[in-house]
Amino acid sequence: MDIIKLAKVENVRMIDRYSSKNAIIGTLYLTATHLIFVEPDTNKETWILHMHIGSVEKLPLSTTGSPLLIRCKTFLSVTFIISKDSECHDIYTSLIKLHQPMHISKLYCFSYSPGQVNVMKNTGWNYFALENEYKRMSVPNDKWTLCTLNQSYQLCDTYPAQLFVPSDVGESTLVGSSKFRSKGRLPVLTYLNHNMAAICRCSQPLSGFSARCPEDEQMLECIRKANPNAKFMYVVDTRPRINAMANRATGKGYENEAFYENIKFQFLGIENIHVMRSSLQKLIEACEQKSLTMSGLLNTLESTGWLKHIRSILETSRFIANAVNNGISVVVHCSDGWDRTAQVCSMAAIMLDPFYRTIEGFQVLIEKDWLAFGYKFSDRCGHLQMDSKEVSPIFIQFLDSTWQLMNQRNNFFEFNERFLLSILDHVYSCQFGTFIGNCEKDRLELKLSERTYSFWYYLANNLNEYVNPLYNPDEVGIIIPDLAAQNIKYWRGMYSRFESGVHPREPIADYLLVSRDHSVSLKDHKTFLLKKIATLQSQISKWSSSGLLHCENSTMSRGCPDGFGLDKNLGKLDQRNYSSALKYVEFKLPETCKFVDELAGLSSMSIDWKHLRNSSSCSCSAPFDQFSKKIHCWKCGHIFCSRCVEKAIPLLGENSANRVPMCKPCSRSIQKVSP
Repeated sequence: MDIIKLAKVENVRMIDRYSSKNAIIGTLYLTATHLIFVEPDTNKETWILHMHIGSVEKLPLSTTGSPLLIRCKTFLSVTFIISKDSECHDIYTSLIKLHQPMHISKLYCFSYSPGQVNVMKNTGWNYFALENEYKRMSVPNDKWTLCTLNQSYQLCDTYPAQLFVPSDVGESTLVGSSKFRSKGRLPVLTYLNHNMAAICRCSQPLSGFSARCPEDEQMLECIRKANPNAKFMYVVDTRPRINAMANRATGKGYENEAFYENIKFQFLGIENIHVMRSSLQKLIEACEQKSLTMSGLLNTLESTGWLKHIRSILETSRFIANAVNNGISVVVHCSDGWDRTAQVCSMAAIMLDPFYRTIEGFQVLIEKDWLAFGYKFSDRCGHLQMDSKEVSPIFIQFLDSTWQLMNQRNNFFEFNERFLLSILDHVYSCQFGTFIGNCEKDRLELKLSERTYSFWYYLANNLNEYVNPLYNPDEVGIIIPDLAAQNIKYWRGMYSRFESGVHPREPIADYLLVSRDHSVSLKDHKTFLLKKIATLQSQISKWSSSGLLHCENSTMSRGCPDGFGLDKNLGKLDQRNYSSALKYVEFKLPETCKFVDELAGLSSMSIDWKHLRNSSSCSCSAPFDQFSKKIHCWKCGHIFCSRCVEKAIPLLGENSANRVPMCKPCSRSIQKVSP
């Protein structure tokens, strides 16, 4: 997107939170969508998307100027010191308005336009269909059926239009259960295991201290009977017991085992959104502290409670996964059934089902358990100016929990850490319409598939960056995480990824990816060469049998221009006279023209790739830092930044027809000579 210079402030000092002594002087640009800091000596650009900004704070005046502290939802924290207080105030007031619009129509996705002019807005919106995922789980079947009562969202407006419920449940039971559940979120199927054990999700019942609902009791009994392999099922309340008891005083609460037959009730103690928000804030403050001792760092990290919360999510998910793996169905809820319930239902599914550990499957899981079932992305992520008490890092915790599993079973996952970080960045960026709104109904009313681009299309165009080179597709077993204290780790790649000097080298996964890509390139080129050798042998046989090529004084050699010839052993072509030789061949042997042209493919790709560690900047002068993605051009072998690489047409030297990464000059040269 072109930069629209709304403001330009020179002689601005940038100080990041880790290197306050080494201020960088540059120019600050405020555009319609980004805040951009440009360092004049290196031309390095620091881009801060307005929608990524979590808070803007104008600090007290100092002797060097007026400081402006910006904290981002992506865990970037930076301070700009502007010499004139009036200019600082102008930037501050502008960012306050720009980083959290008042109306949803002002979000970035409604004005964003990708670089590819031929991309349609509806591309990617139809990649996933909820009914297809249930078909993969063999639903509907004789035990589970599609409920049509929510086609217009009249049964529950935060649920998807398609709901799957037990086959023997009646309409009156569904309506009665919905009325007895908070926000109308009745128990419905979210995952069916191959052993017929199910995970169902809902919200808390409106039971108070003694209220009961026969329809809701019948609903749970129908869910239990839908699994013929167990005589009971679990009802898991993800809240701490004291929280659930407090809700009973407001007319809500939890299921009474005296009223619900054949259930075993479990409290599993995940804290609410307010505790999680406070914990993350403490974690950010802990990360910003400088010169901490080892004991100080460990004590500070412990005091945030963040890792304890991550462990509680994993522990609850493990309980559900174990139960389902043992053939016992589980009904899961928290208060309203869209925060903690989404976390543990999706994490349990990842533990149980290897499909959700693939790139495609993880996207399907987000579409199903988060987008379709009404996780409040706009509210929890603070997309708009609203009550800050609604904001909470629930989805961040889901990604963190997934990363913890990846740490323990890396070869079980097709995707890498960068995949999770990219999802997080674009959940907050509002660049795509995928994560806008609070439920399926919201997104339909906003017509996002017509007015905005899909994030899944963006991912599909960059899949090569997200593949885990250690992935073993044969690992199809259940994951039972080890929740010992030493196995729950601080995710430095997330919370400290912008920390200068912490990542002096590329992650080992990047080296593995480059090695894999280079190997794929060379193997493909080998196949190409073998085919050309076979073609050459066939052509030589034709020439020999026709008498054109039989000795040093052959017809072809005698008529060929000076310096170009083929001896009896097929000597080398003189490159200086290559063009004149081609003209001769075209005139004398027109049937060989196509073959000679194809020989150009032998040099159309790079055999040697530049080493990652030897590249400090791109050809566009943008320096590589700890969070830049270095990308090899498959044609020339040099390394470029993501803005200088595109996928053009397949290389001539490649046997496959895949579009591979190429720098823009190589891409243009290939396209120029292509027919």
